Amino acid sequence: MIIKLVDMIVIVYYVSMYVARVPNRKSPPAFLVRESYRVGKQVRSRTIVNISSWKPDRIEALRRALAGEFDNASQGEQGWISDRILGVLFVLKKISDRIGVSGALGSTRLGLLSLFLVLSRVAAPASRLASVRWAANHAVDEVLGLHSFDEDDLYEALDFLAERQKKIEDILFRRYVKERGSPVTLVLYDVTSSYFEGTKNELAAFGYNRDGKRGKLQIVIGLLAGPDGEPLAIRVFRGNTCDPATVADQVTVLKERFGIQEVVFVGDRGMVKTSGKERLREENFRYITALTDPQIRKLLRENVLQMGLFDEAVQEASHGNLRIVLRRNEAVRRKEMHRRDDKLARIRVLIDRRNKKLADSKRAKPESGLKLLRKWIGSHKLTSFAEIQAEGRTLHLLVDEAEKSQDALLDGCYALETDVTKGLMDAATVDARYRDLQKVERDFRTVKTTLLDVRPLFLRKESRTRGAVFVTMLALKIARELQSRIKIAYGTTDDDPHGMTVTDALEAFARLSFQRQEGAGRLVLRLPKPDEMQTRILEAIDLRAPRPGIWKSKEM
Repeated sequence: MIIKLVDMIVIVYYVSMYVARVPNRKSPPAFLVRESYRVGKQVRSRTIVNISSWKPDRIEALRRALAGEFDNASQGEQGWISDRILGVLFVLKKISDRIGVSGALGSTRLGLLSLFLVLSRVAAPASRLASVRWAANHAVDEVLGLHSFDEDDLYEALDFLAERQKKIEDILFRRYVKERGSPVTLVLYDVTSSYFEGTKNELAAFGYNRDGKRGKLQIVIGLLAGPDGEPLAIRVFRGNTCDPATVADQVTVLKERFGIQEVVFVGDRGMVKTSGKERLREENFRYITALTDPQIRKLLRENVLQMGLFDEAVQEASHGNLRIVLRRNEAVRRKEMHRRDDKLARIRVLIDRRNKKLADSKRAKPESGLKLLRKWIGSHKLTSFAEIQAEGRTLHLLVDEAEKSQDALLDGCYALETDVTKGLMDAATVDARYRDLQKVERDFRTVKTTLLDVRPLFLRKESRTRGAVFVTMLALKIARELQSRIKIAYGTTDDDPHGMTVTDALEAFARLSFQRQEGAGRLVLRLPKPDEMQTRILEAIDLRAPRPGIWKSKEM
């Protein structure tokens, strides 16, 4: 008996008391005060009292008291210290769960690190090292279950993403088709470039630089999107790859990876050329693309097209087995006319200033000014009808009005080429589907210059370069979903100067932070209720607010 009594004293250890909410089928839930204790290695509990008859406020007060919220009540609210930010990662993680990105990346440590890269790319685009510093101020452990990591771990995650990119894209594409409820019959495709700082990247090369960064190596990025602009796949090419050469790779993605048998491929001006058209025809795909200015002028000379066909209403002509859809945008025509006249007015001002300098200073040389001004008209594309000449020490601008009219001939005009039959799409639909490419162009602006900021790149390895670009595509999907939800409730800044952007929403959630209290060898972490603005945004994006109250209470 003595031994048993001693054993009992040793093995029984009371742990804590708490308020339990017990569901009661169709009746209101029961609220019980319970005591949790350990017997050996087993945790047991027993009911102390049933408080279901209490008022809800009293039940909540007791729950908070037993949870330790008032342990340092004598210190008042001053005992609570601001801690890490929860709101930003919480919201982005929920959006990621909703659209399937979290599930596609998986729950392994590398999958969670990859998810962190994607979420932080939306919230605070930066280098891997800067992302580690950013993580120190956010509740990464509570939201993602990542306890600690450094920049080397994030580089490893980029390799992981590059290796699994095709599988992840396939999972997300199948989800996209299921949510649409119909197969994809039209895709949008466009390319851009991103430059590098440094010269050691394995994919970087000199090429046509859309960023206007002379002397910078670059990569070429191709984005394939659904008819609504939803990103489906992204590819990285060497920096000297020309745009049409990337089309064949996208055909392979559509045919072999996504299993699409028939589709209309919409490519930007000059994107779908002879080799690309042949590749599309081989797979029974059709295309819509725009003709370049020289191509349109050639068709005009051959009398295949006539200027009278260019009108504000969509017109159509035939060229062999192909259809040519034409239109003139009057607003663009006026804009181009004013831009040309503004350039001429500007060069005249520059010429007058130079002539005054030549008149005031005998040491000034006409040849120097002539060279600079000719370079100016060349960079502003006026050389086809404007020329600067020197007569003695005076410079003159000569404008050939006939050539100027010829230069302005196609202002506001564009022509689309397609092999889609009239039975599938009329001319107006062809025109509308081509203009849908603006969705991809907006996405590229988001990726490169506004929210996601992919350029410049500071990477060397090919796998990590591909992984970093893939991160931006996944982040773009989350940003698009968040923006579409916000737009419904708040509009955009394009429509209303007081509208809301993704950045505005994330800044609001950056105020939703944990509070901690330390004392008597114990740390308590609690979360206050969301404020009014945060609550409205959560309702707009259809998310339940994070649970306020005690999140963590542990011995220090």
